[in-house]
Amino acid sequence: MDVSAFDFDLPRERIAQRPARPRDAARLLEVRPSALVDRRVADLPECLRAGDLLVFNDTRVLPARLRGKRAAERGTAMVEVTLSRAESDERWSALARPAKRLQAGDVINFVAPEPHPRGVRERTLRATVVERRGAGELVLAFACGTTALLEAIEGIGTMPLPPYLGRDADAADQDDYQTMFARVRGAVAAPTAALHFTPRLMQALAAQGVVHTFVTLHVGAGTFLPVTAADTADHRMHHEWGEVPAGCVAAVRAARARGGRVVAVGTTALRLLETAANDDRTVRGFQGDTGLFITPGYRFRAVDLLLTNFHLPRSTLFMLVSAFAGLDRMQSAYRHAVNHEYRFYSYGDACLLHPQART
Repeated sequence: MDVSAFDFDLPRERIAQRPARPRDAARLLEVRPSALVDRRVADLPECLRAGDLLVFNDTRVLPARLRGKRAAERGTAMVEVTLSRAESDERWSALARPAKRLQAGDVINFVAPEPHPRGVRERTLRATVVERRGAGELVLAFACGTTALLEAIEGIGTMPLPPYLGRDADAADQDDYQTMFARVRGAVAAPTAALHFTPRLMQALAAQGVVHTFVTLHVGAGTFLPVTAADTADHRMHHEWGEVPAGCVAAVRAARARGGRVVAVGTTALRLLETAANDDRTVRGFQGDTGLFITPGYRFRAVDLLLTNFHLPRSTLFMLVSAFAGLDRMQSAYRHAVNHEYRFYSYGDACLLHPQART
């Protein structure tokens, strides 16, 4: 499918720089089959019904942006890397800037920035470049196991804000770019739909009879990579590690039995549920990598409603929502959102998508 079909115009001023406060005060565009309804996220209980199941991603974002100095015989140089994905206990793929300063065999000494947004004491971390890949990507080997490495990253890294924000993370982002459900460390980007939830909203949903469960998908930096191919068939999707635990499988089964709907909170939860879905619309336990690329024509098997933020033009995520709710409907919804001054992207507003009719 022609990638240009997923393009749209977005004024720069529509990109949110900070989240709404409180979080559930963000706006919510409900995209129904025949209508667009302007709401607030706090109104979500009115959009759902007793027995519905919300599925959240409980991944926790690592402060995965690291700054350091190349220590090599050919001279020192300052570099910045954003960790992307764990490839083993000690090896991570990463995006480097400027990548041309690094080659296999180089040693990088990372240190905490001064002043550090979280006010931590200075710590150091050392890595060796073991492989260079295309488009600024490389593989780093750290001289410590997973637990020690994650602790070191927490000590010296900063939050890897999306590049379209055009600014460095500060102290506020340490909390703002983390959901209230964040538990399992490993993501380098937030599952942003869940950023809108607050304890107050969860209480209101529970009072409505809406229940919830969790999956884990460690969102990678590849979620921000543009689609450079002219046709969706030629795009290579990034892979991310995820788990659908037994508790989620049981919760989906129970929701189906009582006539409730499965509501994915975010595209990450949706992609993982669909990866684990069976043809009879049940969900099985899953643990491993998923590179599921959803475009129009995909037949959804696990998810009945999708709560998500507004996405980048020509992105795999806009392709996904177009597959779920219909390309024409989503183009219309995004025009409505721009014209009515909705706030876009990670810190922006949300939309609740009803599916297009199944054929």
